[in-house]
Amino acid sequence: MRFMSIASGSSGNSYYVGTDKVSLLLDAGISMKRIDSGLGKLGLSLRDIDGVLITHEHIDHVKSLGSLARKYNIPIYATYGTIDGIMTVGSLGTFDYNLFKPLKNDCSFVLGDMNINVHPISHDASDPVCYSFENEGHKLSVATDMGKYDDSLMDFLSESEAMLIESNHDIRMLEVGPYPYPLKRRILGDKGHLSNEAAGTLIRGLLHDKIKYIGLGHLSDKNNYPSLAYETVKQELSDNIYTDDVRDFGLTVASRNECGEIIEL
Repeated sequence: MRFMSIASGSSGNSYYVGTDKVSLLLDAGISMKRIDSGLGKLGLSLRDIDGVLITHEHIDHVKSLGSLARKYNIPIYATYGTIDGIMTVGSLGTFDYNLFKPLKNDCSFVLGDMNINVHPISHDASDPVCYSFENEGHKLSVATDMGKYDDSLMDFLSESEAMLIESNHDIRMLEVGPYPYPLKRRILGDKGHLSNEAAGTLIRGLLHDKIKYIGLGHLSDKNNYPSLAYETVKQELSDNIYTDDVRDFGLTVASRNECGEIIEL
């Protein structure tokens, strides 16, 4: 199984997950051109994509979905509520809604040789979810856009060898930053976004001795810095029982502008 972050940030998100038998996009919140360019680093193009999985209908996760659907007729996997939400996003234009493959928000299904698991998250969208992927005994998870997490979500993410977890903002930067007060309250609320500190606490609870990659994703461009997210989470992970050096976990920050490394499991 291979994973690559094509783009991750408050301005747009898209990831690749695949095997030798199936190639998938997780979210399409950047331009089609950027996605296709990113796939080129894997020796692929959009013509090779077998499906697009959508976490929720916010524009930084669906920006190019209409274009992808019209040009490539790619199946779109999303929850019933998310599909309803997508249909209200006028900027996507019209496309064949028969491409939608509706999902329940707590289901599992198979595409090719990959088992895909779906779990609800706490965010201000119609029916938002996160996903985990399993193939040949390996597990990868991507969980962003959540104001809080609980034991159920931690159980869902447990035993992931690779994970990308939201580390959206530094609380102090957000509180003194330029956003209007209602937006600050939204981000800090239970249906907003995870702070660096909360991301570190979540990840610490998911640690085990087989982790190969921990990506910090969906960083705010106004209320965070990559170095700050990294150092905050690094501090939260200190004194764990598995290693003295978090680099052993592959801790890194996913970029909003550049593709990440290709993770092989």
